[in-house]
Amino acid sequence: MTRVIHTGDTHVGYQQYHSPERRRDFLRAFEQVLSDAREDDVDAVVHAGDLFHDRRPDLRDLQGTVAALRSLRDAGIPFLAVVGNHEGKRDGQWLDLFEDLGLATRLGDAPHVVGDTAFYGLDYVPESRRDDLDYDFEPHDADHAALVAHGLFEPFGYADWDTERVLTEASVDFDAMLLGDNHHPDRAEVADTWVTYCGSTERASGSEREDRGYNIVRFGDEAGSGGVSITRRGLDATRDFAFVDVDLADGEGVERVREQVRQHDLEDAVVLVTIDGDGEPITPAAVEEFAAEQGALVARVNDRRDRETEEAETSVSFADPDDAVRERVRELGISEAARDIDETVRASKVADSNVREEASRRVRDLIDGDPAAFDRVPDEDDGGDGAADDTAAERDGSTDGDEAARPEQADDATSGSDDGAAADADADEAVADGDGQASMEEYL
Repeated sequence: MTRVIHTGDTHVGYQQYHSPERRRDFLRAFEQVLSDAREDDVDAVVHAGDLFHDRRPDLRDLQGTVAALRSLRDAGIPFLAVVGNHEGKRDGQWLDLFEDLGLATRLGDAPHVVGDTAFYGLDYVPESRRDDLDYDFEPHDADHAALVAHGLFEPFGYADWDTERVLTEASVDFDAMLLGDNHHPDRAEVADTWVTYCGSTERASGSEREDRGYNIVRFGDEAGSGGVSITRRGLDATRDFAFVDVDLADGEGVERVREQVRQHDLEDAVVLVTIDGDGEPITPAAVEEFAAEQGALVARVNDRRDRETEEAETSVSFADPDDAVRERVRELGISEAARDIDETVRASKVADSNVREEASRRVRDLIDGDPAAFDRVPDEDDGGDGAADDTAAERDGSTDGDEAARPEQADDATSGSDDGAAADADADEAVADGDGQASMEEYL
């Protein structure tokens, strides 16, 4: 029998809510997974992508990750992984460096056999490039086989991968698909194959209310249905979240919200307050300050009534302001990079708290892969055809399926921020940096 830990979406380096302590939380959760692996003496740790939250992780996060992987290697437990969309680069991957250091194995078309199971890998692939995939894997002589992949696969939420097609066209018969990208743990059987998500190890958004953890997967004739058994194990290292849902009746206000907040243990917790109903207007800062006084690490207020009011106001408008802005952007003939930032700050589904980070990431991507994107686009008066795309998100690979753009993984429990303006400053700084990519010497 082969017994492995299936984890993923550890997002090491994510400074959620701009909190340095939250940043350390993501590394601590990853460290606990590897600690559990050593204590339980599993045959391998299988990571399904997004080890890092960003393709340019901070030196401290790299050092912590290397130390954790070294402890796993010293225990004789292999670390098998694929590259996710958050950490993926156009050149060499951090996973390649870890492989060169003897700390990890990057899975691919060739089998990596552990015990009686062959493991294969499929890195994140943008939807626009998947037609070129042939799912041709090298043969193996193990008793079982598993495909580790990063993406949103059917039949789970927000899916854009045809799971059955992958399994039926693959040259290898897989007993299981061990997946990452969807932060909600789940499993299903597709084409007689177990398909499972392990979920994230820390909550990357307010929608992730379930306890965080990872999967234990066993392969063997005695394991269960199809020779595969999947069980779930929780993590103690995950930061406590207090989800406070308040439905205000007519006449109720901030005191009612405070009363509901008081009923939770807030010490060192992230407190997410969601307000519905009628009642009086609420000033988010007053609630957040109150939670901080009660010992909360971070507090955020999401007043859904404000959103409903905005939607109602929009519904009676006789013109779409976004259309007017897009038309004016075309007339200005600004660069593709500028349109990309405009889409991120104004029109995308990226949560306010993530705008600055997302805008910086997109600028770095363009600097690395398409410097011409910063050239001004000629308008019709300049002799151009005026047929540029409305937003950079429509260009191939501009969002790379970033989780921040998907509703289930955005930081959606926020009270607003001024990150839109900060995004412009980050963009200018990124352009001024030259090539936008730090050298290896700067990291190590």
